[in-house]
Amino acid sequence: MANDFKTENASKIAIKEEVGRSWTYKDLHLISNSYANKLLEIGVEKGDRVGILLYNCLEYFALYFAIAKIGAIAVRLNFRLTCSELEYALNDSQTKILCFHSNLAKQLEPIYNQVSVERYFCLQKNQDDDIPNWSEPWSVLESGPVDEITKNNINMNDPVMLMYTSGTTGRPKGAIWTHGTTLWFSSIQVMKWKFTGQEIGMTTGPLYHVGAMEDIALPILLMGGTVIITKSQGFEIKRILDVIEHENVTDCFLFPFMIYEMLNLSDIDDYKLKSLKTIYTGGDPLMPWALETLKKKFPHLGVVQVYGLTEGQPIAASLDPQDAFKKGHTVGKPMPLTEIKIIDENGEQLPPGEVGEIAIKSPGVSEGYWKNTAATLETFVNGWCKTGDLGKFDEEGYLTIAGRKKDMIRSGGENIYAAEIEDVLYRHDSIKDVAIIGIPDPKYIEAVCAVIVKKEGSQLTEEEVIDYCKKYLASYKKPKKVVFVNELPRTPSGKVQKFILRKQYS
Repeated sequence: MANDFKTENASKIAIKEEVGRSWTYKDLHLISNSYANKLLEIGVEKGDRVGILLYNCLEYFALYFAIAKIGAIAVRLNFRLTCSELEYALNDSQTKILCFHSNLAKQLEPIYNQVSVERYFCLQKNQDDDIPNWSEPWSVLESGPVDEITKNNINMNDPVMLMYTSGTTGRPKGAIWTHGTTLWFSSIQVMKWKFTGQEIGMTTGPLYHVGAMEDIALPILLMGGTVIITKSQGFEIKRILDVIEHENVTDCFLFPFMIYEMLNLSDIDDYKLKSLKTIYTGGDPLMPWALETLKKKFPHLGVVQVYGLTEGQPIAASLDPQDAFKKGHTVGKPMPLTEIKIIDENGEQLPPGEVGEIAIKSPGVSEGYWKNTAATLETFVNGWCKTGDLGKFDEEGYLTIAGRKKDMIRSGGENIYAAEIEDVLYRHDSIKDVAIIGIPDPKYIEAVCAVIVKKEGSQLTEEEVIDYCKKYLASYKKPKKVVFVNELPRTPSGKVQKFILRKQYS
């Protein structure tokens, strides 16, 4: 029986919300058993899809583990999706059961009877929130017995999760994660960073995203550590720093834009972050000025830059803290058990120094795309995941990212890589955020366009931006056009959605 559950960590805090509730390892195990048994009771079978449309909370972990325990497949949905986007994902995945937070009902109301979902379970975000009449209260899920799960018959190759890609290039695809993919990827991180179970890790992204759960959190739980869950809405870097100090966080994943906000705080010197040992960051390259400032203000901190993608192992390469200044323009070397190569258009491997497409092979790579044979065959070739990212290795084996294949600008016969120009512009004192895209040009086919978010109070002009680039870049690389905007469109993981900018300014 599950109420005899005993491990050395049974009474240790496993997961904790940034303010308020926490669950021990025993709590987490028994509550997930309860959910799992109820899902079995209502007819969920191995391979059925169960959707999770929740904000960050303790229940998210318990529900995900419950789905895994019975061999079903979790569909972790972005709560920022519109009605039509949710309709697409639910019908594409043929989701049978959907669990959602009460204040997300408005996104489901117009479509709840137009999708494959048979039953809905509503978790109240606030105590007095209404539960829609087409759904059932969360207490129904909680009513299952806490007995151990015996009806599962799960293999390592069985799917455990569908993760719809963040959509930097348009319509998302459902990347398939198996039990093996998940366990291997957690183990790879444990091998690399030598987690011992003494860590207090903190997620700062939404749990539907691999950057918040699979990165750092699951491997820390695997080893018996504690994970702090930050709330989903109203991101404030000051609040994040306060939580780090209050909870004695040792390991934290911060996306680059979060680090930039942190270092631009007027009172950043008031924070000591003594417990924090490592900041992991990825999604976009961390600009050199940020590394320099972090080292100056927090010399005890190690900064690990990582590179990866949902389907091609979320952390496929990492740069060790001791290499941050010598090789800070790179994302480091492949993770344990991970192979990376650079290939040309024909799939042939390129030598160091040459830019080509990055391909990844490891036990942490996705099995393919859900119900999309064409995309699977195009992306996954002979065990390798073709990432769509451009990069190159140097002679010492460090990987540099040159941008997305679609981000490469072909102008006047020259290949221009957006990341190089963005690196230069991020160093400008008046620039807060920037994205480089190619726009049509009657003479050169494509021209460089800089889309810039100015720092507050800046009077920066287009001419000043172009003149600044002339100092650091070959003339053909400088922007021909500069556009100033209030913010850049980004995915939840912080990646700029350049396809939106290209459409807007083409």
